[in-house]
Amino acid sequence: MGVEQMYMQDFSPFRTWWSILRRYRWHAGSVAWILHRITGIALLGYLFVHIWALRSLVKGEAVFQAEMELFTTPVFKVAEWLLFAVVLFHALNGIRIVVVDFSARGAYRQKALLRLVYAAGIVAAVLMGVLIFFDPFAV
Repeated sequence: MGVEQMYMQDFSPFRTWWSILRRYRWHAGSVAWILHRITGIALLGYLFVHIWALRSLVKGEAVFQAEMELFTTPVFKVAEWLLFAVVLFHALNGIRIVVVDFSARGAYRQKALLRLVYAAGIVAAVLMGVLIFFDPFAV
């Protein structure tokens, strides 16, 4: 197969994203890179929703209280927990990126740091889930 055929094959319009993703050599850093971008976009979306929700403050106390009651429903509790998980991963992974970029040995410890991010994130997400869904400190 010649070079021209390789280029034609690689840039064929009939190639699907799925086949590209299957052939890609996945590693820990690439998954973290993708998740960091996805969580960043999710946080931007949340910012718009948050500003939209706060608009009820100018409509009066009754409208604001009605909206706040809506936020205590199970659907919003799940959304709140997911938001925590998104913020947590984005923050911890951002710290990991800074350590890798600015530390002399950070690049050599990238996998260990990523495992630490995942482990700390899972532990904190589970603890926050207990606080959100079971409210152990309720009076």
